[in-house]
Amino acid sequence: MPYQTLKNLDLTDKIVLLRADLNVPAKDGNVTDFTRIDRLKDTIDYLKEQNAKIVLMSHYGRPKGVANPEFSLAFLAPVIAERLNIKVSFAKDCIGDVAKNAIDDLTGGKALLLENLRFHAEEEANEPAFAKKLASLGDVFVNDAFSAAHRAHASTEGITHYLPTAAGLLMEAELNALSNALEAPKKPVMAIVGGAKISTKLALLNNLVKKVDMLVLGGGMANTFLFADGVEVGKSLCEKDMASEAREISKTAQAHGCKIILPTDRIVIEEFGENAPFEIMDVKSLPADREAIDIGPATVEMLESLLESTKTVLWNGPMGVFEVKPFDKGTNELAQAVAKKTQSGQIISVAGGGDTVSALENAGVINDFTYISTAGGAFLEWLEGKTLPGVAALEEAYQRAA
Repeated sequence: MPYQTLKNLDLTDKIVLLRADLNVPAKDGNVTDFTRIDRLKDTIDYLKEQNAKIVLMSHYGRPKGVANPEFSLAFLAPVIAERLNIKVSFAKDCIGDVAKNAIDDLTGGKALLLENLRFHAEEEANEPAFAKKLASLGDVFVNDAFSAAHRAHASTEGITHYLPTAAGLLMEAELNALSNALEAPKKPVMAIVGGAKISTKLALLNNLVKKVDMLVLGGGMANTFLFADGVEVGKSLCEKDMASEAREISKTAQAHGCKIILPTDRIVIEEFGENAPFEIMDVKSLPADREAIDIGPATVEMLESLLESTKTVLWNGPMGVFEVKPFDKGTNELAQAVAKKTQSGQIISVAGGGDTVSALENAGVINDFTYISTAGGAFLEWLEGKTLPGVAALEEAYQRAA
């Protein structure tokens, strides 16, 4: 493993600076999704066992380098305390005497939450002087924020130059899951990619077709590939100006032995709306005045058949307009099929990015995949084959320590 893990370091009685992602969704001061907090539990519990003094660092929102009360992390201290069963105090700044004095008052096995890192413009600028100020607060740096690893900020990259550095248990789990799904997977590998546009996922598609055995396309991007093949798409969401890019991706896929799989039938409507009347049509029978809004049952059946021999599934994006019923059926049935194969031990399934988490929650399978990433942009950049600065920093810190 090219980076230090939490359990490689002596953390007994140490001040541990723990970079978390507490940029959680909230409304009127109340957290609406606790996932990112809850997933810190294993790391927090381990640090408590070591009697470490836990100093939590995070960004929240986009305060643009200004101390804005609207983006204060103060409201999260009692939430973290309750969810993770640990006493949590709060410091009104993340550097300087305010932070240092709060850490001086901290005892082993307890936590301190520092104020929003992005109240200082130097954080996003990754200024060395700011990174040094953060580093001066602790003995060890632990990064447990994979979802912020695609940014080279002071708290994800800069700080690693000044302190012993390790990946937290959540970061380690995420990196292991992604490696098992894309870098060293059990084959055959099926990637399921949906969503509206291929223009936002060109790098992702071009990388995946070089690494997976099957690329299943749904949503608007499937229509673009169908249009590129000369199939009528009617009023369906389609980027007709991206047809040449779709054909190039198809050529790359063919050169690398990847089969692109498109819908064979679709759910078709005249007027969009909740419970709108619909028909099931063969993919080549769509009238010019109709709109395809989901994959059809024959497509689901075909994909379920392909899953029988699949060992690894990567999922990003819905197969249709899952937010509007009953046009979530294609996504739901395919997701449930993947979940069933996962639970029976037949496949490894990793999902994340964009609307994927919401779509899988809607399908009732959020706890039935091998791993579901909440990392958003970092997950997508990993799928694109990009180097993530936060991950590279962990590897470089390991090399320096060696």
